[in-house]
Amino acid sequence: MKLDKIFRTGVQYKASDIFISTGSKPILRINGDLVAVEDHPVLTKQMAEEYLLEILNEAQKKKFEQTLDLDFSLELENIGRFRVNMFVQRKGISAAFRLIPEVVYSLDELALPQQLKQISQYKQGLVIVTGPTGSGKSTTLAAIANEINEKQSKHVITIEDPIEFIHENKKSVFQQREVGTHTASFAKALKSAMRENPDIILIGEMRDLETISLAITAAETGHLVLATMHTSGAAKSVDRMIDAFPPSQQNQIRAQLSESLKAVVWQSLIKSKDKKGRLAALEIMLVNNAIANMIRKEKTHQINSTIETGLRDGMQTMKKAVMDLLQADLITEEDALTNIPPEFEV
Repeated sequence: MKLDKIFRTGVQYKASDIFISTGSKPILRINGDLVAVEDHPVLTKQMAEEYLLEILNEAQKKKFEQTLDLDFSLELENIGRFRVNMFVQRKGISAAFRLIPEVVYSLDELALPQQLKQISQYKQGLVIVTGPTGSGKSTTLAAIANEINEKQSKHVITIEDPIEFIHENKKSVFQQREVGTHTASFAKALKSAMRENPDIILIGEMRDLETISLAITAAETGHLVLATMHTSGAAKSVDRMIDAFPPSQQNQIRAQLSESLKAVVWQSLIKSKDKKGRLAALEIMLVNNAIANMIRKEKTHQINSTIETGLRDGMQTMKKAVMDLLQADLITEEDALTNIPPEFEV
């Protein structure tokens, strides 16, 4: 395979992403920075097509010709697993490869806050891990699922696009479904999951109204639903879910969310001071009576101050998470300031 050498280079340098793009040299993302593979020529339109079309099967090629973009997972023996998004841009065909670790790291190995272990013990409700692309949401969600797998006997159904981390059965039984391969859509898989007697449903991403609506319903009917979203901030995630619905339904959704939402974890990755890696900073909102009331009464703008004062209950703001890393001398002051949300800046 023509991409083998580039993939091996990416793995060797612990890249999180590899970009193959018409009109550019192959690029690796290492600790958040983009680094070109200098000894490789700039990819012509023909080279990029040869590199990328080679990894597709016939069904994927057909679909790509129709839709002009494609999400799938790729497993290469002795190299690793990748989450792939292939697309067409102005200069030609391109793809982004996200390297997926072969092992599912535990919460302790990732040095994540102990409160996340508490989240893994919830019996029902909705838990959301949020943050921008590349902030480690999937890794954190996989670690929470692993905590369940290690310690509890549960039936877990995951719905992903594509499947990222592979969960081998330990104490729990995992059924992993891939959108496009094993099911037509997140919504379709969620509907059928309700009839498959799961204790826990893990949703790779809540990205449309129907999926959000079904996730809330599943959480209300006694399931623990773990999901990711692309938002920045715990309070903003609540607003985003409510705003997905037509105005006529929003009061009802507020009432439902106030009952079913249990926690929102907002994650950001910050470059370490020694430049050897990145560290996770987490805002943690655990829904108590006060926050449930704010969601119900359309006062989500007050949530941040409740998180600030909820330290004893295990809550923390992004500002506190970032300042803790700064005080421990693990990140630079410049990176700390960049990662403190505007509403908290001093």
